[in-house]
Amino acid sequence: MNKILLLFFLSAFIACGQPKKDNLKNKANQKPNVLFICVDDLRPELGCYGKEYIHTPNIDHLAQSGTIFTNHYVQVPTSGASRYSMLTGMLPATKGYLSNDAFEHFISKKPETDVPETFIHHLRRNNYYTVGVGKISHSADGLLYAYTDSVGTDYELPHSWDEMLFDHGKWGTGWNAFFGYANGENRQSMKNQVKPYEMGDVDDLGYPDGLTAQLAIKKIEELANKDQPFFLSVGFFKPHLPFNSPKKYWDMYDESNLPLSPNPAIPENVSKASLQESGEFNSYKLGDEAASLDGPISDDYARKLRHAYFACVSYTDALIGKLLEELDKQGLTDNTIVVLWGDHGWHLGDQLVWGKHTIFERAVNSPLIIRAPQKMDSNNKTIQNIVSSVDIYPTLMEMCAVEMPHSTDGKSLVSLLKGKSTDMEDAAYSYFRNGISMRTNLYRLTKYFRNQQPVIELYDHTTDPNETLNVADRYPEIVDKLMPLWEKGNTGIY
Repeated sequence: MNKILLLFFLSAFIACGQPKKDNLKNKANQKPNVLFICVDDLRPELGCYGKEYIHTPNIDHLAQSGTIFTNHYVQVPTSGASRYSMLTGMLPATKGYLSNDAFEHFISKKPETDVPETFIHHLRRNNYYTVGVGKISHSADGLLYAYTDSVGTDYELPHSWDEMLFDHGKWGTGWNAFFGYANGENRQSMKNQVKPYEMGDVDDLGYPDGLTAQLAIKKIEELANKDQPFFLSVGFFKPHLPFNSPKKYWDMYDESNLPLSPNPAIPENVSKASLQESGEFNSYKLGDEAASLDGPISDDYARKLRHAYFACVSYTDALIGKLLEELDKQGLTDNTIVVLWGDHGWHLGDQLVWGKHTIFERAVNSPLIIRAPQKMDSNNKTIQNIVSSVDIYPTLMEMCAVEMPHSTDGKSLVSLLKGKSTDMEDAAYSYFRNGISMRTNLYRLTKYFRNQQPVIELYDHTTDPNETLNVADRYPEIVDKLMPLWEKGNTGIY
C-alpha cells in the first residue's frame, strides 16, 4: 500500500512539474495568445543588437528564437505620445498628439465608438481576454491622476482592458512607485532632493518592476486555464530615471571599462534648438553634476550614469526572463506571440543630451523583437528594413487573424517576418521640437518649423551613423530627392 501511495505521489509530482501541453490554448484551432512587453526608455543597446558589454541574456535568447528589427523607429520621443501612436497605429495629426497627456485628451472618459480606441480594444472585441500589468499607456498604473495625487479611479484606456493591474507596494501610488527608491521614498516625496541613480541593497522585489513581474507571472498561470486567447501586456519602468536597481545588477559591470558616447558633442551645422537641455535629468537635484549643451559632464560621471543605466537594463532583462520562463512552464510558448518594444531611445550623453525629447537617432530608435508561434514559421531572422511603431497594430491583427474594418497609418510586418518581398516603403517618420524627421535606409532628413537656422538637417548614415555632421548644405540635390518622400509624413501637424 505504501509503495502504491509513493508511486501515486511521485507521478503527481512529475506531472505538476511538466508544461501543461493539453490546455485549450495549445489546440491547433486556437488563436495565438499575445505577451506584449513594454520597456520605458530602452535603447537598442543590447547583446542581441551587437553590444557585447551589455548583460541581457534573456532578451538575447528571445531575439535568437524570434525576429529582431534593427531599424525600428518610434513616432514621438516621449512616453505617452509614443505609446498613443503605437496603440492606435496613427501618426500624430496635431501638436496635441505629441503630449504625454494624449491618452487623457483623446481617449480617456470618452464613450465607446465603432472605431476601437486601441488595438487592445479591437482584440477584446474579437474574443481576446485583455490584461494589463504596469505601465502600458502613459500612466504608471493605467489610472488618471497627477504625480502627487492619490490614486485615481478613471482608466486611461476605458474600453481596452478586461483587467488592469498594478502592485503599488510600499510606495502607495503608481507615480510614487515610478519614481521610487528602495526605502519607499520617491522623487516627489523628497522634493527632488535625490540622486538620479541608486544601487539598492535589495532583491528583485525591492523595486516596483519586481512586483510587476511577480503579478504578471501569477496572471500567466491564471490565463493558462482560460478557454479563450489572451492578450497580456506587461510594462516595466526601468531603465527610466531614476536609474535605480538592485546591487547584484550593478555588480555585473566594471565601470572603468564601460564605453563612453561615440558622439558627445553638438553636431556640426546644427542649432541648439534641435537638442534639449536635459531638464528631466537635471531635476534630480543631488546629481553629481548637471548636464548642459555648453559642454560635457566629466568622463567619470558619464561612466557612472551609464553603469547605472546598464544595471537597470540587466534588471529588466532578468524580469523578462521570468515571464518567458513562466510561459514555458505553463505550456504556452508554442502558441503565444511575444513582442518586446521600447517606447523610445535615450541620449546617454550623445550630442550633449541626457534624456529623450529629440528627433535624432538616439531618441527615436528603439528595440523591437517579435517571436511568433512556431507554426507561423517567421522566426530566427534579423530584419534591417526601416519599420515604425505604427506598424505593430496591423501586424498583430494579421498574426491573430483579426479583421481590420478601419485603416491605420501602419503596414503589417508579417511579410517581412516570413521573409517575403514587400511593397513597404523604407521610411519612418518621427515628430517633436517643431520638426519632422524621416529615416531611410541611408539617410535621416529633418525639417524644423522654427526661426532658428538651419531648419534642414541631413545625416548620411553610411558614413556618419552617430549623426555628428549635418550635410544638408553640401548635398542639396539629395535633400531635393528625399523631400517628396518626407512630405508623405507631413501630416500638417505644424
